[in-house]
Parts: sequence; C-alpha cells; structure tokens
Amino acid sequence: METEVIIVNDDNLEEAAKKAAKFIVDGEIIGLPTETVYGLAANVYYSDSVRKIFRVKGRPHDNPIIVHVSDFVMFNDVAEINERATGLARVFWPGPLTMVLKKKPAVSALVTGGLPTVAVRMPSHPVALAVISAADLPLAAPSANMSGRPSTTTAQHVIDDIGGKIPLILDGGNCEVGVESTVISLVGEHPVILRPGIISLERIREVLPDAVYADSVFSEVNDSEPAQSPGTKYRHYSPRAEVVVVKGSLAQFTKYVSERAGDGVCAMCFDGEQDEISIPSVSYGKEGDGVSQARRLFVVLRMIDKLGVVRLFVRAPGQSGESTAVFNRLIMASGFKVVEL
Repeated sequence: METEVIIVNDDNLEEAAKKAAKFIVDGEIIGLPTETVYGLAANVYYSDSVRKIFRVKGRPHDNPIIVHVSDFVMFNDVAEINERATGLARVFWPGPLTMVLKKKPAVSALVTGGLPTVAVRMPSHPVALAVISAADLPLAAPSANMSGRPSTTTAQHVIDDIGGKIPLILDGGNCEVGVESTVISLVGEHPVILRPGIISLERIREVLPDAVYADSVFSEVNDSEPAQSPGTKYRHYSPRAEVVVVKGSLAQFTKYVSERAGDGVCAMCFDGEQDEISIPSVSYGKEGDGVSQARRLFVVLRMIDKLGVVRLFVRAPGQSGESTAVFNRLIMASGFKVVEL
C-alpha cells in the first residue's frame, strides 16, 4: 500500500480533515498528530477497523485503546460521566488527560481490552480535533508506532514504523508535549493515576485532592493481571538497545558508565553534561525540567537506534511533577532495569 502524506497547515486543514475522515468512515485507519504523540485512528464503532490497529501495530489484544472525542456529546456516547470527570474536564480538556470510566454498551470490548471501562480524552491539537469533528464520531487512537517501540512524535517517525501499511498520514509537525497523556481512573473509591503524563499528580490534586498513583507507575505489572490502561503492561517505549536507568549524582553516573565503556555503549544525560562523560553521550533535556525531557525523550530514543547503540545508560530524571512521566517511560523502556548508586 502506498501511504500518502499531507503536510497540514491553516490553509488546508479543513480539506485534509475531510479526506482523513472519509478514510475513517470507510473503515480505514490513518495517522494523525495530537499534542502528545502521533496516533493511529479508526472508527471506534467499527470492529474491523479496530482490528486493523492491532494488526498494523502488532499490539496485544488485551491492551486497551484510548477513545478520542471532540465534544461532550461524543463523550457521553462512550462513557458513563461522573462528577469527578466533569470537574477534571473543565480544567484540563481539551488536553493531555485521559479519564477511565464505565463504558457505554456501544463501545466494543476490542477497544477496552475486554474491560467494563473505557479510556477517553479530548485532544487539543487542531488537526486531531478537526478530523474527529469531520468524521462526526469518536476515534480509537493509540500511538502510531509498532507495539513496544518508542512512540512517534513526528510524521517521519510514523513513516519509519508503519509507512506502507496505512493509506494516509497527516503531518502536523512535531508534537508539543512528546509523551502520552496522563491516564486517571475515576471508577474506584479514589481517583488513581494509571499512567503519568505532562499533567502531573500535583496538578490533578488541585481538582481531586485524594488522587494517588497506581503501583504500576513505578513497578512491573504481573503478566496475569489485566492492563488497566495503555502503557502499563508489557515492555513499552523501547529502542533496540538494552536500556539501563541509573539513579545517582552526575559524578556517580560518570564513574559508573566509564567503567562500562565499550563498542556500542552510550549514555543519555542532561543538557551541558556531555563533556563530563567519557563515553559517547546525548542529552534529552534540562535537569529538573520534565517538560523539556518529555519533548525530547522519544526523539532521542529513536536516534539511539539509528546510531547503532547496543547498550544505553540513562541518567534518571526525578520522580515528581512532569518528570514522573519521563521516569515512567524510561523504566518501562528498560524492562525495569534500574541501578541505584
């Protein structure tokens, strides 16, 4: 299959959205940008289209897919909305926040991984919103990468992973956020963040003070447990290189990696630290700045593959605020190989 790529701007947004929407309504899947990462979008109500997502990505069928909506009518069509969801939506929608709620019968178990809940968000990217509105239906849209690989934050990343497998990719430029949305479950006694994102626990607690992190944010999920959210089970976000996350000061990190130098060994560090490290190194953002780290994380992990790195030591970010999302993606990418110095 030949994949058409359309560079979208203000002048052709409406036309491009209508073209993408026609593919979706006709049962195809397409690539499109969101503010977080690029997505692979399908008609949420058409099971054959949803099956194409799993097939193209090589995605396990028990891994739920986030449903994307453009208005509250669509939201109400797919989920049982409660007061906590309404409160969060007032503050954070459109934006990078996904809410897990009881699903409506119209939503297929294929989308929810067999769970009685559905994950829903309203993206803020103008291209994503335009496509959803033009299709006039919610879209099932996981990240547009091969399952387990680093997520796609540019149209070229999507081409690299699944070009030739889908008919259309809308190029909306680089994703502003760079990591997937925060996912919060609102079906239990307390709001529980299942996957951290750029909307931090601290910000959510301004609306829901009793919100907490799920254990799976920092530790591995047992294979026998169901995936309550995308990105909480299986190895995710991984380059081909072996990844080891290293906690410690710059001096400790420098000593540790220098003792393990060799062909194909590389380090990921913070801006301005490369000259202190004796092995080849690349920066993925400013120390203590989770926003800059998130924006560059997947770009750097994909670059690592192109450089032929076989072992990657990563200087660990913090575990609070926006950096929590980056730490979570890195420990997932490493298969929970974390060294504390």
